[in-house]
This record gives sequence, C-alpha cells and structure tokens, in this order.
Amino acid sequence: VTLCGGEREAQARRDSQDPLRSMSEVEWPVKRVRQTFIEFFQNKENHTFWPSCSVVPHEDPTLLFINAGMNQYKPIFTGTVDPNSPLAKLKSACNSQKCIRAGGKHNDLDDVGKDVYHHTFFEMLGNWSFANYFKKEAIAWAWELLTEVYKLPSDRLYATYCEGDQHLGGTVPCDDETRDLWLQFLPADRVLKGNMKDNFWEMGDTGPCGPCTELHFDRIGGRNAADLVNMDDPDVLEIWNVVFIQMFRNKDKSLTILPGKHVDTGMGLERITSILQDKRSNYDSDIFMPIFEAITAKTGVRAYTGKVGKEDTDGVDMAYRVVADHIRTLTIAINDGALPGSDGRNYVVRRVLRRGVRYARQYLFPQGAHYEAGFFASLVPLVVDLLGEAFPELKLNPATGLTPEKVAEIVLEEEASFVRTLDRGIQQFEKFAAQDKAAGSLSGPHTFQLYDTFGFPVDLTLLMAEEKGMTVDMDSYTQCMAEQKARSRGEGKEGGKTVVLEAEQTDRIANEMGVKPTVDSSKYEWASKGTGPKVDAKVMAIFDGKKFLDAVPEGDLVGVVLDVTSFYAEAGGQLFDTGKITTQDGSFAVSNVQKYGGFVLHSGELGYGSIKLGDKVSLEVDFERRSLIAANHTTTHMLNYALRKVLVGSTVDQRGSICGPDKLRFDFSHNKPMTADEVNQVQVIVREMIKAECDVQKQESPLSGAKQIKALRAVFGEVYPDPVRVVSVGPAKHSVAQLLSDPTNDEWDKLSVEFCGGTHLDNTREAEGFVVVMEEGTAKGVRRLVAYTKDAAARASQCADDFELRIAGAASISDVASLDAEVSNLRNSLDLEPMDYGRKESLKKGIDKLKEKVIAAEKELVKAKAAAAEKWAQELDLSGQKFLVQAVDLEGDIKAMDSAMRVINTKAPELPAAFLSRNKAGDKVSCLASVPKALVGTLDAKDWLNVALGECGGKGGGKPDRAQGAAKDATNFDKAVKAASDYAQGKMP
Repeated sequence: VTLCGGEREAQARRDSQDPLRSMSEVEWPVKRVRQTFIEFFQNKENHTFWPSCSVVPHEDPTLLFINAGMNQYKPIFTGTVDPNSPLAKLKSACNSQKCIRAGGKHNDLDDVGKDVYHHTFFEMLGNWSFANYFKKEAIAWAWELLTEVYKLPSDRLYATYCEGDQHLGGTVPCDDETRDLWLQFLPADRVLKGNMKDNFWEMGDTGPCGPCTELHFDRIGGRNAADLVNMDDPDVLEIWNVVFIQMFRNKDKSLTILPGKHVDTGMGLERITSILQDKRSNYDSDIFMPIFEAITAKTGVRAYTGKVGKEDTDGVDMAYRVVADHIRTLTIAINDGALPGSDGRNYVVRRVLRRGVRYARQYLFPQGAHYEAGFFASLVPLVVDLLGEAFPELKLNPATGLTPEKVAEIVLEEEASFVRTLDRGIQQFEKFAAQDKAAGSLSGPHTFQLYDTFGFPVDLTLLMAEEKGMTVDMDSYTQCMAEQKARSRGEGKEGGKTVVLEAEQTDRIANEMGVKPTVDSSKYEWASKGTGPKVDAKVMAIFDGKKFLDAVPEGDLVGVVLDVTSFYAEAGGQLFDTGKITTQDGSFAVSNVQKYGGFVLHSGELGYGSIKLGDKVSLEVDFERRSLIAANHTTTHMLNYALRKVLVGSTVDQRGSICGPDKLRFDFSHNKPMTADEVNQVQVIVREMIKAECDVQKQESPLSGAKQIKALRAVFGEVYPDPVRVVSVGPAKHSVAQLLSDPTNDEWDKLSVEFCGGTHLDNTREAEGFVVVMEEGTAKGVRRLVAYTKDAAARASQCADDFELRIAGAASISDVASLDAEVSNLRNSLDLEPMDYGRKESLKKGIDKLKEKVIAAEKELVKAKAAAAEKWAQELDLSGQKFLVQAVDLEGDIKAMDSAMRVINTKAPELPAAFLSRNKAGDKVSCLASVPKALVGTLDAKDWLNVALGECGGKGGGKPDRAQGAAKDATNFDKAVKAASDYAQGKMP
C-alpha cells in the first residue's frame, strides 16, 4: 500500500484486466484485517471482545435490523441497562458487528449493484468506551492502528471535526479539543471543519448525542485532496468514524452534558480491506471475489470486470455485485432468524431474495439458458465458509437452531416460489398493458403490484412499457410505494400509555438525586391465587416526561420512581402490573410499569389527594389481574415444553411471546402449519400437567451453572442477567437445587426448564384449564398459537359445546332455504368465536356436511323444477301463434326456463319464444329469448330481451338467435311482459 501514484495507476490497470488474480498474493486478506483490529484493541485498556449480536434486534423494536456496531450497546448509552446484565459490567469493548441496511431509515437495497461501494450486509469494526477513556486515547489509537499497524501512508489521511452550530445561533460548540488532538498527527490543512450533518451524531430526536471525527483516505495520493473530503468522490472516502457521546438532546432541543462520556467508533471492514489490498472497489477484494468465481463457474457467464453504469453494457457486472451482496445478506439474516415473509424485516428479506433472483435470471444466464431455482441456495455454503470463522453461529446457530443446510433449504423454497411468481409476473404485465393500453400509460397501482407481488423493479416495468409504446404513471406508483414503506417498518411494543426515562433522566436520578436502583424483589412475594401483601415504599422521583416535579399534579400522566416496589415491570413477554400507590390522603392509579437502567417507573395519574417527593406510600398491586397473567405465563412454559414433545423432528424455538390477563400468544419456529391433531396433542400434554397439580419451582442461580441444566430452553435473542432466575415445572419430582447439582439427569426431560424473571403460579392447578384458540403463520418458518386459561378457557370450551348443539339442531331443519341460511350463519359465527382450535376444525366438518345436505337437496329441487317446467311446456298449446311471450312461475330459475325452452324449440322449431320469470321476493327477474335462425333478420333475440328487461332496469346479452339476462327489481314485471309482446308484434305483424 505504499506504491507511488504512477505505480498505483499501473497496478490499477493490471487489476482491471485481471480482477480474479490469486488472492493468496494479498498481504492483508480480510481475515487478517479483521483479527488485527480486534487484537489491537484487546491489548489497549483491556477491551473485552464482545461478539457480534444477531442482526435481528429482538430487544429494540425501533430497528428492522442491526445497522450499526453500537446498536447492541444502546441500553448502556441510554442509561437503561439492567444492573444485573453482563452489559452493565463492560468498561470497553471491541468486535466486528454484523450489520444490514436494507429497509427502514437506513436502506441501501436499491443502490446495490449500481456502484462499487453500496452493500446491504457489511461488517462494522468497532471499539467502544463506556465512561472509560475518551477523546485523547480514541484519536491516538486510531492513528496508531492505521499508520503503524496497517501502515497506511499518513500523507493520504485527512481528519474532520465538528464545527458546531453556535455560529448559526445553535447550541453545539465547536469541537476544538478534537481539532487540537489531530494537529499532533496531521498538518493543519488536513484537519478540516465538518458541518453538523457530517460531524454530529444523534441517536434520535431526543437522547444521547455528540460530535464525531472522521478519518478519510485518498486512494490516489501525491496531492492535497482536502477539497474532495465528504464530496462523494469514490477515491477520497471516509474509513473511520469516531463518535464522542458527551451530550443529551432534550425534547425542547436543548443540550445537557452527560456525566458519563462514551466513545463509539465504526470502520467498515469491506472498505478498509479494499484499501489495504490496494483495490479501487470493495467488490475487487477477497471478500467478494470467491463468490464471483463461484457465480462464473455455475452460470458460464463472462468473468467480472468491475464496470458500472453505461460502461457495463450487458448489465453482467451489476448482476455479479447484486448476487454476491444479496446472498451474504440472506445467509446472515436467515441464520439469525429473519425469514422471508410478508411484513417487517421478513418482508425485507423476501425483497432482497427476489431482487437477487431477478438480476441473476436476467443478466447472468447466457441467452437461451434456463434459470433453475437452486442457484441462489447453492451459494449459501460458500458464504458460510467465508464468514463462518468470524461468526461461528453460521455453522450452527444455538439461538435459532439453523444450520447451513436449513438456511439453504429456506432460500431454495423461497427462490422456487419466486421463479414461478416471476413467470406469472411477465404474464401479468401483458394483461396490465392490455388493460391500460387505451390510456397509453401503465397505471401506478398496476406498476406497484408488479413490483410488490412479482418482484419487478420499476426500471424493468419502464423498459417493458417503453417497448410497447407506453409510459408509466410514476406519481401514482410513488404514492403506492410510500404506503408500502409504512407497512414494511418495524413493529411496536404492546402496552398502555407510559412515561419514558432516557439517559439524561436516569443519570440525573442516580448522580444528582443520589437515588439507588429500585429494589423490586418483593414482586415475588405474593400468592398466585390472587392475593398479596401491601408494601411500604418511599417516593424518590416524579417525572412528567419533560421535567422532574416535587408533587404529582392532577390530571396529568406522570411517572413515579420508588425506593422499593412490588409492581412487575414489563419484561420477557409478560405485561406490566397495575394497581395503586396510596398515602393517608392520596391515591395514584398505576396504569403501566417499565424499567429503565434499574429504575422502575410507575406511570399513571393521581386519583385524589396528593403524593409528593419523599412521601411514605403503600403499594397495592392488582393481584387478581396478575394471577390471570401468571396463569398465562406459566402455561406458556408448559406449552413450549409440549410443542417440543409433539413436533418431533422439528426445531422448535421460541420466537417471542405475550402474556397478558386475557390470553397468551406464543411464536415458535416450525416450517408448516400444525394440524388439528397436533394441536390437540399439545393441549392434552398441557392439560395433563395442570391436572397433575405440579408445583412450580423458582430459584435464582448463577448463570454459568444454570446453563448446564440438560432440559433448559433459552429464549431466542434474549440477554440474561447473572444471577438468573430458573423456573421449572413438570411431573418429575425435583427442586431447582437438584437441577443444578445433577444437571444431566434424564429425568429432567420430563420438565419445562427456562430462565425467567416473570411472576408465575405456585401450582399448575391454578391455571384451571387450557384451550388453544388460534394457529397461524407470522412469517416463513414461524407459527403462532393463541391460547386461554382459567375462565377464558372454560368460556372457549363452552362456546364449542354451544356450536355442537346448534349444528345438531340445524340437521333437523327440513326447509332447504332455511337450512342454507343457518349454514351461512354457522360459518360466519364460527370464524368469529374464540374456541378450542381442534374442536373448531371438527365443527367446520360438521357444517360442511350440512352444506352437502343443502347442495343435494337443491339438486333434487332443480331436477323437480326442470321436470315441472318441461311438463308445462309440453302441455302448452302453440297452434296458430306467430310468436310466444310467456310469464312462467319458476322463481326466476334460468335453468328451469332453459329446460322449458328446449321443449318449445323441439315442438315448434320455427316459433320465436321469450320467457320471463320473477321470484317471490321481487328482487330477481330472469328472461330467456330464442329466435329461429331463419327469422333472425326480422327479430333479434338480444334486442327483444333488452326491450323487456329495460322496464325492470336490467339487461342481457347473447347472440341474435338466443339471449338471456336479468334484472333486480320486479316492480314493473307486467310491463316487461307486455313490452316483450308488443315488440314481437311490431316485428312480426
């Protein structure tokens, strides 16, 4: 990397001619780049290597995917980290974090392939200080690593610092400290002011923030490139961003200095690797070249040449970049549990795969070659080989249970589905083009449907439309796209209105007000039948969302922090407690409870009297409500156990749950819908555990020892405190102490054993009952069960009993129309009523049998009606008539009318005839007209029919010799009959 400018240009030419040159010659292969960074910081201030978290942010509903190295440390930066969490013990850390930017606020998906530097998946090298070291060390170490370890030429480096906005009337001062520190290493003309957009980082509208310094590298060298810094020049690029989190942005936009200052850095692995390998593009490095080689081998397409834009005349190089990037993203995302689906991050994964398949199919397969599903899936093992050493979970993810084979299977299934969809999409485009041809423009909704449902990017639709001489309504398409983007954003959290404590407030409570974290151990001191003691506490802080108060005001939602609490703060899928906080002369209704940085915040409103800072208060939890929640929570554990017993051979892992007072909701990995029989088996296991009256064991234990328990099931994506609370339940006699002392005992296979800080039943009998009322899919490979316990379960069972009686009663209805109406009512009601899922399936079959009875009876009625119509027509006297117009009593049944008409046509083949019929309700008129071919020139069947039906507001169609039609209003039926007769009389006097 120390070549002079002329040598670099010569090498760049050689590289462009032979981009697939052996990577064994590279001095800085990507593995070495990554490991050198980590080891460098492990030797500085004893940085802890903290492995990359999953790209699926289960603990952060504001994100679709982890998109920056700092995401997993947000609880530290915001002051909400649980004091018992391993994160709370960190002083400094380093790693290479898996990141995805495809969807949500940070979305590079549609840019990938069009240039040589955008990616949807990338690795972010980072080092962090949590109120440990600060600017001096961070800047010095960045310089040391880049120039002394990586040996980048120092004359190609440029540093920026934040100029602030005080000169514009703002609140952020110029970061002179950072500037002065950089001047120790760089000349003044390469230490540059940066504006607030480039050099000030904020987590959101409110929250931690601070100035940042960037390091930029000039690929060319031998010049002063200061004017090109932050100007989107591909040869002068940012390689490292160091954020100094030292402030807090308040809701009124003012800034507060944080008592604990942090460092958050990020350096893109792909970018620094391309520089160290002296490549002009990230895609020319050994990160991507092995994938390109595999693509060439699998498709036979020409080799990658690194062209972009108009120079990439055949689009092949763009397709190489798209496929290589997207298969990395898919392998990582699916391995971490984001599966192709229809909403949120699952929808983004589906879009990534569809975009990749379309580019591969269109550009990478030679003319006439057939794209077969499996191309994308076949690249998964290569990605695992390339990244598996850095991220061992790719080989077997303990959180999701996914292996490379399973990931490839999921990709293949989605790929095959989309290939079929894409073929249908081309056909659909032709249909849409035909529909919109008169307008000369493909409509926005049609264009969006091609994009959203069939994976057509708008540029392909524009091209195909242009080939047909059409345009595309882009304004309407853009509106549809905006609606879709709202749909693909992340999901929110369940719960009521609440006040929120951010980092500034938790810091103030702890440091300025001297308040210790809330002691909440008394939340476990209660009887799960629904009773518990009142607990005495002291009011330590009152916060209204903007400022701290001395007393709770009337009519406002506020949050109260106490020294101790018996209220449960929402966590682990269990909803919060409600209840009251009272004094001798005041009452505060608690409507929501959350935990922020160890402080339990009780949100609610003053009922009467007063509650002030420092008051002695009494806590009254609504234990009856908690008892309902506990029943659902403990039963969720039993459900998790039962699913693993029933779905043998499937990797059943919990993907989320909600335990409220009304129901429980449990999401788990399973690749197909459960059958009614499987649901019934699960219900039997849980009901047997309830019937067995098993004691629920609960005990706090060291995390390391508890992890050894054989039957343990940990929740996907959960971070556990140390010590951790172990909850176990099942028919095998045991205690948690026995589980810890003999962790591999086979008897524990009969138990549900989980880490859980929730409040549970004391004995399973208190759940009383268990009924699954819903089974559905939420994403590819993820199923959801909704179930009831206690009285709700009894009501669901009773509902099924009631439906059985209704179905039995309906079987005795003899009138066909009445039976058909009851069948419709039963079906509509069944879909709305929550009841035993297994019994609901059986009830559906009972209703289907009733419908079969209706259909059979209707067939007999049709036969009888047709026979009666034929007999009537046979007995009709047609002698001496020039035409026949007849009102027939057939309830508007066109089939019976046709039977009668066939008889007339046989009896009098030269006689024009028209039949009209109405039903008793008066909302249906049918008409059938038949004219011999010899008379078509004189009397047209369609005109004849429409003259008659016009009197009733209807119309019909057909041919000149035979036509039929209908109307919905029989009020003028007699006029219609007369009009038909008069019209024929006029045509055939």
